[in-house]
Amino acid sequence: MSQEYPYHDGMRRLQEARETRALADRLAEKTARYAFTDDDRAFMHGCSMFFLATADAHGQPDCSYKGGAPGFVRVVGEASLVFPDYDGNGMYRSLGNTLVNPQVGLLFIDFAQPRRLRVNGTARVVTDDPLMVEFPAAVMLVRIEATRIFPNCPRYIHHLTMDGLSEYTPRDAYVPPVPAWKTREHYRDVLPARDRMESTEPPSP
Repeated sequence: MSQEYPYHDGMRRLQEARETRALADRLAEKTARYAFTDDDRAFMHGCSMFFLATADAHGQPDCSYKGGAPGFVRVVGEASLVFPDYDGNGMYRSLGNTLVNPQVGLLFIDFAQPRRLRVNGTARVVTDDPLMVEFPAAVMLVRIEATRIFPNCPRYIHHLTMDGLSEYTPRDAYVPPVPAWKTREHYRDVLPARDRMESTEPPSP
């Protein structure tokens, strides 16, 4: 899909069936954009999580949750953003997908004051980025070049409160505890060397 043609045939068929084609076109005209606004930037900088959709080279989809301290997603250009990848389970399903298919979709949600923003674009995984030093505990960074940015109606977002960040969230001058699964016997022998020593230590209560 290009900027000129935001809807493919499958979308059009459902729009025609539900008589929403004119509405869809007006929404694309009035809300879709190709550069971040100041409001977009403030919203994303304040988010402590988002969902990342990817697909492999055959189109097999995957979706993952990405979380961090507010500010872990940073707008760094007119249509560019960056976020850190932290230590995880080592499968690299999402980021591995981007190496063979860079097309991604990001969904940002505010559950306290219902709001959501979708960002479609292309992803690039980097390990030698000068911004690495600005993200504590980042293993690598992901840079996104947005091709389409658009808000969605928030009517079905449930009202939830955020009681605090996960104790595992990386941040300045803080060492998160070892996740409990890394201390289990059937994983210890396959952990990378960097994790084996700390995995023998019991996680913090």
